[in-house]
Amino acid sequence: ELENLSDAPFSGDEDNGGSEERKTEINGNWIPATSITEAKINAKAKRRLRKNSSRDSGRGDSVSDNGETLKIGVVVPTSPKGKLLDRRSRSGKGRGLPKKGGAGGKGVWGTPGQVYDVEEVDIKDPNYDDDQENCIYETVVLPLDERAFEKTLTPIIQEYFEHGDTNEVSEMLKDLNLGEMKYSVPVLAVSLALEGKASHREMTSKLISDLCGTVVSKTDVEKSFDRLLKELPELVLDSPRAPQV
Repeated sequence: ELENLSDAPFSGDEDNGGSEERKTEINGNWIPATSITEAKINAKAKRRLRKNSSRDSGRGDSVSDNGETLKIGVVVPTSPKGKLLDRRSRSGKGRGLPKKGGAGGKGVWGTPGQVYDVEEVDIKDPNYDDDQENCIYETVVLPLDERAFEKTLTPIIQEYFEHGDTNEVSEMLKDLNLGEMKYSVPVLAVSLALEGKASHREMTSKLISDLCGTVVSKTDVEKSFDRLLKELPELVLDSPRAPQV
């Protein structure tokens, strides 16, 4: 038995030049070691592939022929259709700003400060109305009521006592819509003059004379003095010498 033993570390077929592969017993079967290594590598690659596919399953991605990941529904930029939809500059320049500063689209106001030409009326337009060309637009001024009348005319008459220009007062009154309150102009002027100086009463007399026939009529002046006589008891409270003046 000692003679049959060999000094080599392996016995039997394993000692024949080492031509045969090492074998490992798995589940009772002898499998070459190289096959086990390849199986481990393949299993690891499959696990990695399953992990990546499960991670990207909800993204709708696919892999192209050259290995690049593409999303489903996205046009490849290199296709003709992709070039048409691509809003980037084809020359590779530009800052990504909107064209014409955002004022070049349809239905926009245009850039700030832009002046447009007068639009010519198209006679063939179905909405064209010949009467529109002959329209005259005027500014409508509402007539003054009693409260607004006194609030508006009091500073005008008081300023007249300073400058004494009846023409200026006349122009200012013409711009107002006095309506039925015209006769109240002399009433207010005399009431303010009674509280002022003697020079103010002389200026009021001249003002009423110049306004008669332009802003107020003779009938309005007569009506205003009738109202002053009726309100004389109230005027005496502020101006005791009102009856003599």
